[in-house]
Amino acid sequence: MSQHEEEIIGKAYDSRLMRRLLTYLHPYRWQVVLAVVVLIFGSLAELLLPWLTRVAIDRYISTRQFRGLIGLAAVYFAVLLMQMTFIFFQTFLTQKIGQKVMYDMRNQIFSHLQRLPLSFFDKNPVGRLVTRATNDVETLNSMLSSGVVTLFGDLFVLFGIIIVMLVFNWQLALLCFTVLPLIFAASAWFRINVRESFRKVRLRIARINSYLQENIMGMSIVQIFNREKKNYRRFDELNHDYLEAYLETIYYYSVFYPLVEIISSLALAIILWYGGIRVISGTLTIGVVVAFVQYSQRFFQPIRDLSEKYNLMQSAMASSERIFKLLDEPEQTLIPDHPAKMPPPCGEIEFRGVSFSYNLDEPVLKQISFRIGCGQKVAIVGATGAGKTTLINLIDRLYEPSSGQILLNGIDTGLYPLAELRRRVRMVLQDVFIFSGTVEYNIRLGDQSIPMDRVVQAAKDVHAHDFIEKLPNGYQTELSERGSNLSVGQKQLLSFARALVFDPEVLIMDEATSSVDTETELLLREATTRLMAGRTSVIIAHRLSTIQNVDWILVLHKGELREMGTHAELLARKGIYHRLYQLQYQN
Repeated sequence: MSQHEEEIIGKAYDSRLMRRLLTYLHPYRWQVVLAVVVLIFGSLAELLLPWLTRVAIDRYISTRQFRGLIGLAAVYFAVLLMQMTFIFFQTFLTQKIGQKVMYDMRNQIFSHLQRLPLSFFDKNPVGRLVTRATNDVETLNSMLSSGVVTLFGDLFVLFGIIIVMLVFNWQLALLCFTVLPLIFAASAWFRINVRESFRKVRLRIARINSYLQENIMGMSIVQIFNREKKNYRRFDELNHDYLEAYLETIYYYSVFYPLVEIISSLALAIILWYGGIRVISGTLTIGVVVAFVQYSQRFFQPIRDLSEKYNLMQSAMASSERIFKLLDEPEQTLIPDHPAKMPPPCGEIEFRGVSFSYNLDEPVLKQISFRIGCGQKVAIVGATGAGKTTLINLIDRLYEPSSGQILLNGIDTGLYPLAELRRRVRMVLQDVFIFSGTVEYNIRLGDQSIPMDRVVQAAKDVHAHDFIEKLPNGYQTELSERGSNLSVGQKQLLSFARALVFDPEVLIMDEATSSVDTETELLLREATTRLMAGRTSVIIAHRLSTIQNVDWILVLHKGELREMGTHAELLARKGIYHRLYQLQYQN
């Protein structure tokens, strides 16, 4: 997660972001309306209780009308039950709405992430993207469920209390309101300081998360090089910084809440002093004074809540800005505006003057042109950084070329629906990714249209069936995260079976045999020779021994296509390929 990004605080309220956020409430608008109605009735019940207390004291207790007092007590109890019921439904509805909005938003983020081009993930750390779908969405849920509706309720109660107190006795009400400047000053001090302390907390937890992720992923290196004590000391420093930042936050809360209590006690003292004088003089009843005491206690609770909700609103605005920035990232075009009529399977690949850059001023491929005929087996070789992997990624449109055209069966790949293109082209990557799930799931990736006998046959074709059968539950064996309970060679074989089970028109292998032992490589080579027959195959390998029997070879050097020909032709030319060959076999 980017630490610099966490330093951005943003506005406490942004109308543009709020309007966009409220669109997520639109499918549940009637539930929101119901929650607001229930909240209003709950607030009215809360306002009614001190008024009933006043009536009980002035009308029944002072006149000793016990029968009326019993009836009023029953009414008071009924209002309490109503308030409890309204609070229950209001809490249930707002939390339910918040959870549904979280569900919708996370689905939208995940769906959007799947449609983003690969270049986006090159520039954005995984931790940051996970944070968007978890922490930031949770922050928005807190605002939508505990902020928007309850904020309305706090304001309703606050203005309701002000009106009722002015109606009861405007002189006493105005005198009580003289403490409001103190409350506003305390709230402003609290908001400013807590805002800054929360920024420090977010920044320091980001540092801890980053350091934890780095150390857990590199634990083998940490242990091999005896870095445990040094890394612990660094973590202790980061953890202590986080502790200090959070203690600072606790300090401001510890000051603010007692301060509000002191100010509310000051208001209570004013009510008792002035109200007592008026009662003694006979111009005010005891019931009114008691009701004022109860209203003043209720008056300061929404003010405390509003100060809390200011910080919640601020965090929500920052989270929503980050989420919407992610959602506004342009998606890769899945279906072109004018898709071409799909040609029959063949596997002909042609590059016409293709160039590509990850960064504008650093071209990785420069004016690449070649043609691979249907069913041909072609190898791509070159030194590290020559652009081999980039070239094959362009075939599958994992990246889009900066200029030039790539054609499959005579049709520009940009005119293919992306799903159709990727059904025709399958890749076996150098870095094998194994999902949590069964062996069967990892071969057919949950595609139930592929029969089980085809899964088994694909595994047999790549000689993976034998080791799968020896697993505790065969094809139903659960694989752990990233396939940690398999060897590197077994994962390579499994990924090869995965590509073959989908029967691709074009098969691409990026260092597919780089991590298997000699015996496994021989088995895999035997399988690929049989399976690549009649299928266009593109192979990348540093080990030149694996590609001597291909139809022809492309030699890349610093992003340029420098040589083309068969193994024998390229050796006879004594160029770049000849030098690569000598480097591998000079001993």
